[in-house]
Amino acid sequence: MQDFGDILDNSVLYIAVITCLIAQASKLIIDLAKNRKFNVRVLVTTGGMPSAHSALVTSLATGVGQTAGWGSPEFAIATIFAAIVMYDAAGVRQAAGKQARILNQMIDELFSKDHEFNEDRLKELLGHTPFQVIIGSILGVTISALAAPAY
Repeated sequence: MQDFGDILDNSVLYIAVITCLIAQASKLIIDLAKNRKFNVRVLVTTGGMPSAHSALVTSLATGVGQTAGWGSPEFAIATIFAAIVMYDAAGVRQAAGKQARILNQMIDELFSKDHEFNEDRLKELLGHTPFQVIIGSILGVTISALAAPAY
């Protein structure tokens, strides 16, 4: 049971999760300013500004660097993990979102007349733009750096 207590006392993990929640909450504020509507759904959807994925993994890597050392194997693992997550968020998932948008457009055009068709829409906002990933990573590093005394 002590292992579970250790997890709860892990300040690097705690700050990384808080950073992710801050990034998700900021999506609500940004969406409200942009669309002038209160849309709670942005709190649980993927994509958008800033990238909560990037904020989470860069906060985690920064926290690991601050506690285990910048030359530690743990920091190297966390940094590679962060790079893979950010590449996926801006690359692979963004491309899948573009494909979904094109397929949805094709379905709209093909069945625009009175055709009976069960068209389940594909989710288009899957990934992030590179700018959203960069802003998320800056947010992650900043929050983790500000939280350094907690380590």
